[in-house]
Amino acid sequence: MNTSTSSTKGKALVTGASTGIGAVYADRLARQGYDLILVARSADKLAQVASRISAETGRKVETITADLADATSSKVVEARLRDDSSITMLVNNAGLGAASKLLQSDIGDMEKLISINVVALTRLTYAAVPAMVKRGAGTVINISSIAAISPEVLNGVYAGTKAYVVALTQSLQHELGGSGLRFQAVLPGATATPFWDTAGVPIAHLPSEIVMSAEDMVDASLRGLELGELLTIPAVPDAADVSRLEDARRNLFPNLSRTTPASRYTA
Repeated sequence: MNTSTSSTKGKALVTGASTGIGAVYADRLARQGYDLILVARSADKLAQVASRISAETGRKVETITADLADATSSKVVEARLRDDSSITMLVNNAGLGAASKLLQSDIGDMEKLISINVVALTRLTYAAVPAMVKRGAGTVINISSIAAISPEVLNGVYAGTKAYVVALTQSLQHELGGSGLRFQAVLPGATATPFWDTAGVPIAHLPSEIVMSAEDMVDASLRGLELGELLTIPAVPDAADVSRLEDARRNLFPNLSRTTPASRYTA
């Protein structure tokens, strides 16, 4: 059914939009009134997602076929973010995963993981945010992972990249939250997407009770955005637990840098 309206919330650029979480974000944002720019490596899958969403919602859907690990491809997307004043939202969803231990990991694979999860995400953010600041409005959603705060559960390099995503989002909120921009880091747990196959652990091998559907994950995360959450962990039942995590971190601030070592180091 066509759910289009004449109004628009601007354009949302979503990376990794051909499958899984990115494709669901694209669907949900179109239904909320956004036109879309969808980015992914697979032109065929991207075209299928774009065609379906356009037919069902009546929104304008553009596609950019790009491998964000490639600097030339990334710069095409960066230029669009800098130059298109109609872009009001960036969803940094594209990413690679890994479940292998350090000694079983190929350094080349880890370097590519960093190039997507950290370098590309950072470059796209740097392209989008200055234009949003000039307009005094905009939203950046960065997809992280529970591995950011629980690095023992998956590959350490992967966890490190996702911790970076959280830290960058927190810093952006601190620097620019008063400029009319909104920032959100989303920390999904195990989600039923092709991520697990590429990470080396098929989803069927995970306990079913810990796996959330991509649709439920995205719906919860968008609700978290509406609630003004900086960190959204869709599976955590009590929001106060997330607040306590942040409070504990902030409570360390006064003592993180002092003129003398703590007494336990000088005994």
